[in-house]
Amino acid sequence: MSKKKEITVLTERVTVQKLHEADYISLTDIARYREPGRTEHVIQNWMRNRNTIEFLGIWETLNNPGFKHLEFEVFRKQAGLNSFVLTPTQWIGNTEAIGIVSRRGRYGGTFAHKDIAFEFASWISVEFKLYLIKEFQRLKEQELEQLGWDIKRNLARINYRIHTDAIRENLIPPELEARQVTLVYASEADVLNMALFGRTAKAWREANPGTKKGNIRDEANAAQLVCLANLENLNALFIRDGLPQSERLGKLNRIAIEQMRLLLGDACGRWEAERGVKWPLETIRPNNCADNYRGGGK
Repeated sequence: MSKKKEITVLTERVTVQKLHEADYISLTDIARYREPGRTEHVIQNWMRNRNTIEFLGIWETLNNPGFKHLEFEVFRKQAGLNSFVLTPTQWIGNTEAIGIVSRRGRYGGTFAHKDIAFEFASWISVEFKLYLIKEFQRLKEQELEQLGWDIKRNLARINYRIHTDAIRENLIPPELEARQVTLVYASEADVLNMALFGRTAKAWREANPGTKKGNIRDEANAAQLVCLANLENLNALFIRDGLPQSERLGKLNRIAIEQMRLLLGDACGRWEAERGVKWPLETIRPNNCADNYRGGGK
């Protein structure tokens, strides 16, 4: 099982975790909303219901090739009888069900696939079900947002590997000490920082001592990260062509300006249209179009 996450539904903290490549929600936490001290009893009462048995059987038929239908029929025929009792462990053990998972111990409990968990929540309380769906959707949106950021950062990391390989092959003489190698890498990273951000990493840290993020690139927006990835590839090519650092910096700065103009085209276009002039390439910083347009820059 993967790392658990929690959402707050009305007064209850409900655990969500990945299992079988899907989201499973704690039925134990949901049951606590009805009877805090008798969660197992609440789950068993729900499972002995004929409608519940039908629902679970159909879900397993759709999602579980190994589901034992004969054993399911035995439970289905007994459902509704006063003497009928069904626990999650009995259901799982007899039918090879995958929609419900039961664990014992301090951090155990009964979990169910989100489809089943929503059905259980509806039996507990319609209000609780609606809030559960709302909070679950909020969690998924947060995960997607984080995934988008991770993809952008990984893109920059992949291109940085190409970039550092080129430095190692073309800039580093033999027998350099580790300290010297680090200085070469740092200087090349600052070539890109100067081209895109107009300052070195050290200068940025000194100007932003209170920031939680210690890296200028962690503060970059999506457009700047895309531009940075392109600059890293281009710098690797320039290094292989034997261009000196000063020449590469000039080229990269001009390319950064043009690319950021394209990526932030609407803001730059409005600024130029209002003033009737082209933004001068020799003075533009890649994020100035948007910043100056918002702030009414001269």
